[in-house]
Amino acid sequence: MSDADLLARRFEESRPRLRAVAHRMLGSRIEAEDAVQDTWLRLSRADADDIDNLPGWLTTTVGRVCLDRLRARVARPEQPWDSTGPEPGPEPGPEPGPVGVEPVDPEREALLTDSVGRALLVVLDTLGPTERFVFVLHDMFAVSFEEIAAVVDRSPAAVRQIAVRARQRVQRGGTSPETDPARQRQVVEAFLAASREGRFDDLVSLLDPHVVMRADPTAVRMGGSTAEARGAAAIAGFFNGRAQGALPAYVDGTAGAVVVIGGRTRIVLSITVTDRIIGIEVVADPERLATLDLVVGEPR
Repeated sequence: MSDADLLARRFEESRPRLRAVAHRMLGSRIEAEDAVQDTWLRLSRADADDIDNLPGWLTTTVGRVCLDRLRARVARPEQPWDSTGPEPGPEPGPEPGPVGVEPVDPEREALLTDSVGRALLVVLDTLGPTERFVFVLHDMFAVSFEEIAAVVDRSPAAVRQIAVRARQRVQRGGTSPETDPARQRQVVEAFLAASREGRFDDLVSLLDPHVVMRADPTAVRMGGSTAEARGAAAIAGFFNGRAQGALPAYVDGTAGAVVVIGGRTRIVLSITVTDRIIGIEVVADPERLATLDLVVGEPR
């Protein structure tokens, strides 16, 4: 086996972990795959002989790629977002981490995967790029403050403070999703009614202050929707007087809404509820709609 083949094989062994890091950083399966591929391109251009710890190098590199993408997303908020498909899982089996990183065992990674549901990804999205980078790499993947400091050009002490602030924001964010379908449905129905009737204040009260709404490119092209909106006031303003044709539904087992036009489902609102609505994903792409399990009305 040539050196190039060996390097490619070692990269493929790390790919599941890199996808997991990228998905937690970006909240999007498609963007995560792109970030992992970008990491491979950077590795292919690097001098592998100078890399002492390949898994550690890959982890920090994919993190750096994601950080750049998060910063670009802030600079260009109109960029589309996608979260289709199941969350990438961790690679099976432990792998050595970079210096200062605890080896990740399968049981710990399994618990980590279970803990990162849709609601937590929405809460992570309220963090700034650097905060999210620090929180994900340190708190979720045990990368040392020293290594993170080298990437973000801060001192280890400053990075530690960033981690504390990010952790507090995540904890305040109420990351546990509402699991009672009846309660989910109640919140969604109240939101749709307030939207149809133009009750702005009621809409605001039903939305978390840090709520994030994202729409896929098809929904944006259909008109009226933007690729991304943040904050209760902005999203309440968007929905105020709308949702005239929206029907309550269950989307992949959780409460949401659909817009049916001409007997066909054209738009799906996938809604994440904690104590209030913390995330709304607007899906209109036909291929994505076909993958959703939709039940309009009460579940069977």
